[in-house]
Amino acid sequence: MIHIENLKKYYGTFPAVDDISFDVANGEILGFLGPNGAGKSTTMKVLTGYYPPSEGKVTIEGMDVTEQSIETRKLIGYLPESNPLYFELSVYEYLKHIAEMRELPKEKHNARIKEMAELTGLQDRLGQQIAQLSKGYKQRVGLAQAMLHDPKLLILDEPTIGLDPNQIIEIRSLIKKLGSEKTVILSTHILPEVQATCDRVVIINRGKLEADGTLDELQHKFQGRPIIDIEVLGDGANDLDIYRKVTGVEEVTERHLPDLKGVAIRIAAASNTDPREEIFKLCVEKKWTLLTMNREIQSLENIFQQLTRAESGKEVAA
Repeated sequence: MIHIENLKKYYGTFPAVDDISFDVANGEILGFLGPNGAGKSTTMKVLTGYYPPSEGKVTIEGMDVTEQSIETRKLIGYLPESNPLYFELSVYEYLKHIAEMRELPKEKHNARIKEMAELTGLQDRLGQQIAQLSKGYKQRVGLAQAMLHDPKLLILDEPTIGLDPNQIIEIRSLIKKLGSEKTVILSTHILPEVQATCDRVVIINRGKLEADGTLDELQHKFQGRPIIDIEVLGDGANDLDIYRKVTGVEEVTERHLPDLKGVAIRIAAASNTDPREEIFKLCVEKKWTLLTMNREIQSLENIFQQLTRAESGKEVAA
């Protein structure tokens, strides 16, 4: 669906996007992440044809976004973070205007507007002036306009800004549903949103690609040393040297927890190892009672922080 190859975009001499490459498949929901100034918005503006690339190639359905800009724009529904709306119009008038701009057949305008209003929960607001809507409903209007012409690709920049928790859940469900029919690029700072909706994650920082993969792949790649916490009850269970003999175990420390029946042990294992099975067998052999065993999983938030922690005092691009 989308092919980005060695994309660079300069503002003057500053590289806002610095030689990034990735693909997005048909029907995929891609989480596009990065801190403020990482180059996310610039990349999306190149995708939508708003900016030309300084170097590199970007294609949608095999069409170059610069050389075939009109054709590629017809494939895209775009909700920018700023969500520009005509506040003096009613919701219906605004969507009617978008339908005309998108050159939808006139006989389909009303049916399509009604369908999008129902999809985004605007059916009772069509006659209301946009200026009178809450921020959450204005965001829904932005989503409706982005989907009105039934695009193959949806680019959503912070789509749940201003929504209450129930509305956020509804929009997440909507994005998941749309992902079964369309390709979706979701840019957001809300990491649980990415975990709840996205098939794959691309992380950029200071204009460069830092990571690309499914959440499972990123967790495995950036896990570092697996950490295993156990609570054990039995004679000799606090002898740390016994655990150090388990294959893959590199470091063992005792943890002092209140109201603990036995002993709490934290085990750091070598990268790409999982000694949990041997630890369980050890407890059986020693006739200890294994009360709990938890393996620490690298969260998306930790991975994001690890990859995008900016150098002190270093400026980044918008």
